Amino acid sequence: MLLFIRYTLACWFIFVSLNSPAQKIIEADICVYGGTSGGVIAAYAAKLQGKSVVLIEPGNHLGGMSAGGLGQTDIGNKQAITGMARDFYRDIGKHYEKEEQWIFEPHVAENIFLNYMRTAKINVLYSFQLNSVQKKGNRITEILIEHADGKEDNKIIHAKMFIDCSYEGDLMAKAGVSYTVGRESNSVYAETYNGVQLKDKHQFRDGVDPYVIPGKPESGLIWGVAPDVLQPNGSGDKKLQAYNFRLCLTNQPENRIAISRPHDYDLTKYELLLRQLKTYTPDSLNWQLLHFAYMPNHKTDINNCGGFSSDMIGMNYDYAEGDYATRKKIIQAHESYTKGWLYFMGHDSRMPLHLRNEMLQWGYPKDEYADNDHFTHQLYIREARRMISDYVMTQHNCEGREKVEDGIGLAAYTMDSHNIQRVVVNGMVKNEGDVQVGGFGPYPVSYRSIVPKKNECSNLLVPVCLSASHIAYGSIRMEPVFMVLGQSAATAASMAIDSKKAVQDIDVKKLQTILKPGM
Repeated sequence: MLLFIRYTLACWFIFVSLNSPAQKIIEADICVYGGTSGGVIAAYAAKLQGKSVVLIEPGNHLGGMSAGGLGQTDIGNKQAITGMARDFYRDIGKHYEKEEQWIFEPHVAENIFLNYMRTAKINVLYSFQLNSVQKKGNRITEILIEHADGKEDNKIIHAKMFIDCSYEGDLMAKAGVSYTVGRESNSVYAETYNGVQLKDKHQFRDGVDPYVIPGKPESGLIWGVAPDVLQPNGSGDKKLQAYNFRLCLTNQPENRIAISRPHDYDLTKYELLLRQLKTYTPDSLNWQLLHFAYMPNHKTDINNCGGFSSDMIGMNYDYAEGDYATRKKIIQAHESYTKGWLYFMGHDSRMPLHLRNEMLQWGYPKDEYADNDHFTHQLYIREARRMISDYVMTQHNCEGREKVEDGIGLAAYTMDSHNIQRVVVNGMVKNEGDVQVGGFGPYPVSYRSIVPKKNECSNLLVPVCLSASHIAYGSIRMEPVFMVLGQSAATAASMAIDSKKAVQDIDVKKLQTILKPGM
């Protein structure tokens, strides 16, 4: 009987082994999830502090938006950018034979990030997505990651400390940490720029009809206009500010690939552009339909500008909480829209001729994004989840009315939210949600805003999807600040390991002292 039981168990073990994905265990002091600019700097900083590190990137590239087309750095005040983040811009400067450089080509930034990883000999796992998180009490013990295409076996990561540097906050969410999505009402934190904001920035002029057959509501709404009813000013919702691609194009003929008609081209998506043009005729594309920032070597960083532009307003609401398949569809929809929009402006006969001719001067650069048909691989995830910790950064911090003593980095940019919805107001198309309010100096970001509540998780830091209200996050969410906070998080994680303490219990004054020489 005993032999029979042993035989049965052996057969069961073999069956489970053959029918379960193979899993390799990787041990590290610090696991960084998300190869954004903040994630790269966090991993690099941790390794330089003598810790073993594994960096997990769900995609195929490092650097996030800094290597994904955002070449005109949103600085606010460059004196606020310190430490390894400032070193990055100095390394960019060396490439261009300058002391430092804040405007750069995508591949230059990515090569510098890659060099950091090679120099420090950091283990980078590409195309691995987070599957699950295991905890014991309030500590993460391991995470399970799976290859996006199933080309490699699953891996289990054991680490003493974890840093979530993803734009989405996936590790934070799966670890059971409190977070929010969308914008709070003004009443939550006694703010004035949160919640619904109907303003005139990046707005349609009066008179743009929203209906398929102008003047006839019964014909339905044209593409891009939502049926939602505009809520009172300052009220909250779960909607996200618009995403787009920061476009690297070139007008250098020998490096230019013509913008071709996408296979899924749908010109009805651009009817709003034509109706917008009936209310005024721009002299040029720049600053009226597009925001051109000129990069070295005849390239651009193109951003949204105007009522109808590269922002795909209202089409990203399911992204933050969506599974990987949902997110992939949203990214593909943005890519399809953007490529079609560029083609439309250069080829549709209803476009003014001078604008068509201007658009035809531009194309995709041969020496950028070679593995993605020369189109950026990174959608601009301006905002997704935001942690709710013991301290929430708000408008009051941005404007200097509330100051923290546990600052571990400075932010300085304008409180900046792109439009969040496009609706019918008084029978006309209107965008809602764009806020751009500045006029304040650099302010400290609280250490408490990058660590969860202790009872929720004691060995996790979240420097990207940090604890901030929607409008304060709009000021903090800049790439240089993510790098600064990434270094701060890595330093804090190293201190927690050395002192055998929870991240909430480290000596923040000591942390500030360590960080200060690089500030």
